[in-house]
Parts: sequence; structure tokens; C-alpha cells
Amino acid sequence: MTLAEIGQPAPGALGPGLDPGQQLSQGQTQFFIPATASLAERRPRTLKHDDSFAVFDHSGDAIAGPGSPEGLYHRDTRHLSHFYLTLAGLRPILLSSALRDDNLMLTCDLTNPDFTGEDGRRAVEHDLIHIRRTRFLWQGAVYERLTLRNFDTDTQTVQLDLHFAADFADLFEIRGMSRLRRGEMQAPVVGAADVLLGYRGRDDRDRFTHIQFEPAPDMLNENHAQFRVTVAPGKRCTIFLRVACAPVESRTETLSVQLLRALREAMQASRQARARSARIRSSNDLFNEVSSRSFADIAMLSTQTAYGPYPYAGIPWFSTVFGRDALITAWEMLWIDPALARGVLGYLAAHQATDFDAAADAEPGKILHEVRHGEMAELGEVPFRHYYGSIDSTPLFVMLAGAYWERTGDTDFIRGIAPQIDAALGWIDDHGDRDGDGFVEYGRMTDQGLQNQGWKDSHDSIFHADGSIARGPIALAEVQAYVYGAWDAASRMHDAMGDAARAALYRDRAAGMRERFDAAFFDPQLGTYVLALDGEKRPCRVRSSNAGHVLLTGLALEHRAEAVVRTLMAPASFSGWGIRTIASTEARYNPMSYHNGSIWPHDNALIAAGFARYGFRREASQIFEGMFAAATYVDLMRLPELFCGFPRRRSQGPTFYPVACSPQAWSAATPLSLLQSCLGIRFDIAAGTIALCNSILPPFLQGLHIGGLRLGEGSVELGLDRIGDTVVVRPISREGDVRIISMA
Repeated sequence: MTLAEIGQPAPGALGPGLDPGQQLSQGQTQFFIPATASLAERRPRTLKHDDSFAVFDHSGDAIAGPGSPEGLYHRDTRHLSHFYLTLAGLRPILLSSALRDDNLMLTCDLTNPDFTGEDGRRAVEHDLIHIRRTRFLWQGAVYERLTLRNFDTDTQTVQLDLHFAADFADLFEIRGMSRLRRGEMQAPVVGAADVLLGYRGRDDRDRFTHIQFEPAPDMLNENHAQFRVTVAPGKRCTIFLRVACAPVESRTETLSVQLLRALREAMQASRQARARSARIRSSNDLFNEVSSRSFADIAMLSTQTAYGPYPYAGIPWFSTVFGRDALITAWEMLWIDPALARGVLGYLAAHQATDFDAAADAEPGKILHEVRHGEMAELGEVPFRHYYGSIDSTPLFVMLAGAYWERTGDTDFIRGIAPQIDAALGWIDDHGDRDGDGFVEYGRMTDQGLQNQGWKDSHDSIFHADGSIARGPIALAEVQAYVYGAWDAASRMHDAMGDAARAALYRDRAAGMRERFDAAFFDPQLGTYVLALDGEKRPCRVRSSNAGHVLLTGLALEHRAEAVVRTLMAPASFSGWGIRTIASTEARYNPMSYHNGSIWPHDNALIAAGFARYGFRREASQIFEGMFAAATYVDLMRLPELFCGFPRRRSQGPTFYPVACSPQAWSAATPLSLLQSCLGIRFDIAAGTIALCNSILPPFLQGLHIGGLRLGEGSVELGLDRIGDTVVVRPISREGDVRIISMA
């Protein structure tokens, strides 16, 4: 998913196992995100529903300009690139701007500046006219109710103007890629109360933006609507509008009625999505805000597919299907909302590669990395139409399938995707291990594919102790852990389904991997696992967060865990906010980089789960405290994709990364995943038990209430209280045959 600093390959280097070390002399970047404008500085307001999302500023405008990501997007095309409101030719003064707690609606409160007459004297004093813009996104259209209220003692007549434009730019153009040729803009069709803007792409597809108003403007052309509004003292005037990413058929009912119906549908869908998952309340009001935003962000980012809900990766750059991101997000949310994992597994199983396709880095059995629907993807200008260039999605798919089955006992579903699970395991055997050394490596098939194919996919993220870039094929430490996790999951699933021979096969493979991996990857001098092995099997002797993922799946030998935890929690790695992607002692450390010293919430969630697995729950709670503290300094209490790795300073928040996506699915799920790691919640569907093992609550949580926690057909409600270092579990109620077990 993370494409911000991908290196441009050298031309002409083709074939499996393409060496990433050979491309760096070009000094170019591929599919990068230019940091010409800071998203953290803009603090944009985002809306999303299914395949559409919108990015606005605090006033509700979308201001066109170089580096601006603002506008309305549908399936990787920007359908509204400029949307600007003025009153008497002036921009209104911002009073406040807020998203609803469920992310459903954006409300912007504005007021008039001082108006001057033709004689230069002040005609209308400021703060007499209140403007409220209420907006939501539903089924490919932005609906807005714009209300003016006059607080003056005199009747006021004001001129309200809305300027708009649609550039129909591909998302990759907005991200910084240049195109030699584009399609053709179509002649606008202007009616009395609507404008239809169109574009025919070079892929022969027509794309439209339909803007409708109620009442009809006093003046309307292809980029400007003007209203002359007269409002009596204390009275209101309301204008309704809709911006749709397709032509809208005329209807007998008014636009205001259509808006209210769409709003009811959107609110009902939001309630249904929230009802799937358990409920969490705590003694800490700030944590309640953080967790509520996490739930709301996951619900907003999740798109309904034929297979169930699928969390898109993040806004604005990654609002589409990503394999790795969705698999990790679903794993983080599995304890609290298993339906998400089912939707992800179903979709990815249906879109698994079945043939070889070098341009897409596809091999039989491989799981998707990314799907794009824009013009550039359709034309092959970027390789991401259906792209399979990630080394970890395939083992993560098997891991999640096993975890979902253990969490739900949904054997029928697992049997239904069993051919795809077997194909994924086959890919690990047949194509994942490129040189037959027992480890899974990556190497792209053409010079257009992603250069680095783990989650740290910047061009300079895999390197040796002296800073030199590692030459491929690359065997990443965490990928071997995921493969171990996939084999372990496969053995347990085959055991349950009565295939003892295959269960034993994968159990033996997993056992063999532990000793082999330890010998090749553990470095006593570093006190941790090396980052990777390069194409010559030389270890990349770098202290990195990747080592924490080795603990996640149980690949690490028991006696290695303490050293790994100690290294990751040392000041060189743990900043106080979280664990850095690489330690400050390493050659390429840069706390402002994308992958070489920054802090990623999801990375920390996986590491904390690994800590908890080996009994280091207190260290997991330290990570939890750091992440929670960081969230309290962030707009909307929303953890971003990443932030900079500078050390934590007293009474100051973290340093933001300029082009980090927010919301980002696997970051949104991080606080909820960290909570499970600290509580040690385990589910046993066969025994009908939910166990809390060696639970710990971080210092900022004195008490916790969890309701609607489901197991099979039953559910429980429970309370937890911290008394000193002990957590007391109080069963409150239950439905069905479910028991709570508290284990010290």
C-alpha cells in the first residue's frame, strides 16, 4: 500500500527476481507522493461511502491548485476539483468545522465579513449573517444543505456565489505523475438549475459530474452559480445542492426530499455497520473519544462488496482495495468484528491470481496487492489495475483464514475458500521461495513493478549496516514469520477438517522453519533479528521494527524473546510515542522519512501483539500508552498513517508526517488491537469460552466496559477494573451458552 518513496527502476531490467539494488543509480522516483503540501497542515475534512470519497477544507471548500488533494473522487477519478463559496464576493469567516462522531456528516459554520458599499463605507457589519453548510456523501453523490440566517435587525439582501470545476484527473496525476496525453473535456450542458460536466478518457470511458441546485440560481453557467438572497430579520433561507459522479435522472420529487431520503439511508447503514461489533466504554473520556473514532473510521473506510465489508486502506491516496492493509486491519479487528475478516477473505479469494502475468507481478495462488479503476490503470500507465506485487499478502491471507476460523468456528466458509487457501500455500512452495533456500523472497517481474514488496516499500528501506542498499531477491524477517504463521494455521485447519497427513506436513514445516530462521536471522551482537537477507544471503544487520513481527506469529524461539523486546524498547527504537521503523543508531535513520525512523501505529500494534504472545504484556501496555497519548494530540483523536520518529517531549505532541493519510484503516484499528493485546482475550468456540489471560490495563485506564462481545450465537457483557497491578474481571450479563474465564 505505501508507495510514497518507491524508487524508479532502471529501464530494460526484466524477469523474475529483478534486483532492486541495480535501480538506484537513476535517482528517480516511481509512483511517489510529492510532499509539496502538508496534509497535517491542511487538516482536511474527509467523507467516504463505498467507492467515493471527498476531501474538503475546514470551510467546506475544495480549492484547486498545485499539490491540492481536495475534491470529490469516484473510483480513482476526481469528479470535483474546485468548489468555492463566497458572500458578496468575499470568503466567509470560519467559525467552526466538525465531523459527526460517526463520520457521516460534515458541518461548517461560517459568518459574513464586513461588507462595504460602493462609497467604500461599511454596508453590513461582520457576524450578522450565519451560514451553515451541512454535507454528507452517499452512493456517489455529495448532498449539501446550505442555510443562511439573518441576525441583523434589518432585512439583508446578499449575493452568494458558488464556483466549481471538474478536472477529471486520475488519482496518480494528483499524486504527482505527469501524462503526455489526456482525454477530452466534453461541452458542458447547462440547464436552469443544473450543470452536467463531462470527460471522455483515452480508455473510451465517459465520466460525468452532475451539479444540481434547489432553488434555481439567479445565474448559472458551466463554472459558476449565483444566488441573490433576501433574508428578513431572524429568518432563514435554505439552498440545497447535489454533486453526483454520474448523470442523475430527473425526478418529480424535490431535491430537498431526495436529500432527506438519502440521509435516512446513510444513517441506517451507519447504525447497522456499528451494530456488528462489540461496544467499548472506559473510565477515561479521552480514550472513549479515541476508540469511538476508531470504530467510526473503520465503518467509513469499509466498502460493501458482494463478499461483505472490505476496509479500504486510507484517504486520500489509498481509498481502494489493498490486500496487505485489509488483511492486517481485519486481523486487528477480528476479536471485536469478525465480519470484516470474512469480507476480506471472500473478496481476496475471488480475486486470487490463477495465471502468470509479468506486468501485474501475478503468479498462480498469489493474493492481490492493489486494485485501481482509474484511466491510467485501465490504460496500463500504472500497473495497478489488478496488481499482485506484495510478498506478504499471500501468507497473511492464510494466517487470517486460520484466525477467523478459530474465532468464529465458521467451518462452512473456510471449506468454501479451501481451494484458494491451498493455492496460496502452493504459491509459497512453488514461487515464494525463489532460490530454494527455505525462505520466501521477493523480486518484481518487470521494471514497472514495485521495487520493494514488503510493507516497507520505499526504495531505500532495505539496506545494510553501512547504509548500502540491499540487492535482491530479498528475504524479509517478518515475511518468514508470516509464512510460519500460515503453515501453523494450515496445520490447525487441516487437523480440524480431518486431514491428518496435511496437518502433519505443515506442522513439520513450521517446526523446521524455527531453527532454520533462528540460525540465519538472529544476530547476538544486535540483540535482535536482522532486517533481511539479501540476494547473496548476507544479513542486513539493522535494528528494525520488523523483528517485532517475528514474535507475532510465534516464530521466535522462546529464549530469544526477551532480547528482542529489550532491543525494541530501548531509547534508540522506542521514542516514547511508539517503536520506530528503524533504530536511531542505524545508518539511514531519519525520523522524517517514510520508513527509516518514522513511527507507524499498525506496526506497533503487531509488535505489541507479539510482546503479549511471549508474556511481555507490560511492555505492550507501554506501547499502548504511547499510541494513546499521540492520538490525544491529533485532530479528531485520529491516529494517522504514520508520524515522525522524534523523541517524545514533555507537554508536546508528536511531529506529524506531511503526506500521511488520515484516516488510515490499519491505524484506525490500532487502539482496539492494542486493547486486546493488553487484555489477553482468547476465544474457544468449541468450549464456548472467552478467556482473559494475565490481563493488564495501562495507567490511563482505571476501568473498562465491553458489551456485545460475541462468540458463536451468544454474547457477553463484562467490566474490568484495575486495582493496583491487578485487573478484576466482572461478568455483567450473557446471552447464550458463553462462559467468561479469567486466568492469572
